[in-house]
Amino acid sequence: MNSALLGNSARFILLLAAQVLIFNRIDLFGFINPFPYVLFIILYPVNGNKTGLLAASFFLGLLMDMFWNSGGVHAAACVVLAYFRPSIFKFSFGLSYEYQTVKLNDVLTPERFSFILISVVIHHFVLFFLEIFNMSFLWDILVRTVLSTLFTILTCIIIIYLIKPSKR
Repeated sequence: MNSALLGNSARFILLLAAQVLIFNRIDLFGFINPFPYVLFIILYPVNGNKTGLLAASFFLGLLMDMFWNSGGVHAAACVVLAYFRPSIFKFSFGLSYEYQTVKLNDVLTPERFSFILISVVIHHFVLFFLEIFNMSFLWDILVRTVLSTLFTILTCIIIIYLIKPSKR
């Protein structure tokens, strides 16, 4: 078993466990939730297996749906994010993405921040849109997306800096 697969598996399990045991219990004002489990999809290696990412994203979302009893909205949001991830990379990083020189858990640059921001916004918008599934509640969907995105990004940045290997 190679180290990349082992590292991705560990990240999958740890982020899912943290989401279920810690972050699912956080519910600010009844509608703001952090979802840092999306870091698995965000931090997946640039040159990693695309089909593997789609399958793992679906499985991650399915497990989240089982814990939230949410009928598939997390699975759909995760698969949508995994599907659009290469396009978000191209938008945020330009040519450096093509040469796979991107390391997301380094210092937070504007490119890395825009990649994380766009990824989280897409995931959250799909999640809340499918959860509510009513265009007359578009304002509620947008408010939940924006507020949960802010909370999730703050949580993700803290987690990235906590797991970042120190350069000694």
